[in-house]
Amino acid sequence: MNNKIDFVITWVDGNDPEWQKERAQFSNFSGDNRSVRFRDWDNLQYLFRGIEKFTPWVNKVYFVTWGHTPSWLNENNPKLKIVKHTEFIPQRYLPTFNSHTIELNLHRIQGLSDRFVYFNDDTFITGHMKETDFFKKGLPCDSGVLSPVIGNFRGSISSIIINNMEIINSNFTKNEVLKNNLGKWFNPLYKKDNINTFLLLPWKKFVGFKNPHLPVSYLKETFNHLWEQEHELLDDTCEFKFRNKQNINHWLMRYWQLVNGTFTPRDTNIGYCYSLTNKNEKVFNAIKNQKYKLTCVNDNDSDPISNFNLEKDLLKKAFHNILPEKSSFEM
Repeated sequence: MNNKIDFVITWVDGNDPEWQKERAQFSNFSGDNRSVRFRDWDNLQYLFRGIEKFTPWVNKVYFVTWGHTPSWLNENNPKLKIVKHTEFIPQRYLPTFNSHTIELNLHRIQGLSDRFVYFNDDTFITGHMKETDFFKKGLPCDSGVLSPVIGNFRGSISSIIINNMEIINSNFTKNEVLKNNLGKWFNPLYKKDNINTFLLLPWKKFVGFKNPHLPVSYLKETFNHLWEQEHELLDDTCEFKFRNKQNINHWLMRYWQLVNGTFTPRDTNIGYCYSLTNKNEKVFNAIKNQKYKLTCVNDNDSDPISNFNLEKDLLKKAFHNILPEKSSFEM
């Protein structure tokens, strides 16, 4: 087994006219085709700066893209590997504008280490981290906390999570899972989150897991196993050109690692996911004060942002406060 740890980042330039042209050809396909899913906050450079400053031990950074790259990206950086969709996603799924299709096929990236951490382009490293924050004794670090699936708004990801849970409950018995790894499901590192798991003990089936929406540590073997065991369901998802409520997503792989016991407990306060709105001062202060080691700044349209450019500039200033210097990933 390759014990090195790689990072994988997926990104799309929603302003690329060639990409827009190709996307428009499939605009009549069913699925989540909202423009908010593709707009650019122009802060990706701070993800790379955080990686270099706070996790210099990383082996390689695989940057997954439709084909475009940021103008500032130093493509000659020896740690950087640019990977186009056409280089690892099976041809029958292309072109794709479905993030689930991209994520479910990450294990196919040539040269990717057996252990890798998957980053959305809205997840950032905002404090110094060790390899053991992501993997310990070869196992992914994660938090095994039960939580009910509740949709915050119409069209949320809840339906996709439920699809994942159907697969989990079809393959595992909740009581046996908890009994076999009790110390991983009730752990001091989870603090008050242990209460959630305790309150859900009466339910015979898994009703959901806490989803922090932060970078996820993965074993490639988990992807390989699920593609063998649940090929039809994964294949069905990848056939969709855009995200769809009938899909499953990469969290299925995370859930599988949890219920299979192939993880090491990690502090649930290692990071936090913020939803960007019209009032983001709390988010900006958390970044400036490095409140968490991992910070997600999630774009959404449940509370539409009236002045996108203003909030974008303020967010960039917050990141610049802790990461003012260019990284070797920049020109």
